[in-house]
Amino acid sequence: MKKFKIGFWVSTGLLSAMMLMSASMYVFNHEEIAGLFTKFGYPTYIIYPLAGAKILGVAILLLSGNGKLREWAYVGFFFNFMLAFFAHVQIGDGEQFGAVLALILLSSSYFFNSKRNTSVNAEMSLA
Repeated sequence: MKKFKIGFWVSTGLLSAMMLMSASMYVFNHEEIAGLFTKFGYPTYIIYPLAGAKILGVAILLLSGNGKLREWAYVGFFFNFMLAFFAHVQIGDGEQFGAVLALILLSSSYFFNSKRNTSVNAEMSLA
């Protein structure tokens, strides 16, 4: 249905914009991000690979027709957001709400994607 398609593109577009901004911060504001990762207790050498993974995940969500690949992107983002949430809670900086917003957008995108695929499959079986 059209409403599932619109819901998917809105939630996925907002999530993608959020992830691309995050990845650009990792690359262009590396020193500040490295300081945060040190506070979190994470190694700083994962910053660039994580930025690359975010960009790749966005590309898969937006461009991939492969359901398995898209599922892996959803799972990867889910773990990233959960780790970000608990890292911010652990150090008490009050910045965990970005991770909560990302989880909401991710859940919405996943829900609308599954509904969109279900309605397409139902229409195809009726034809």
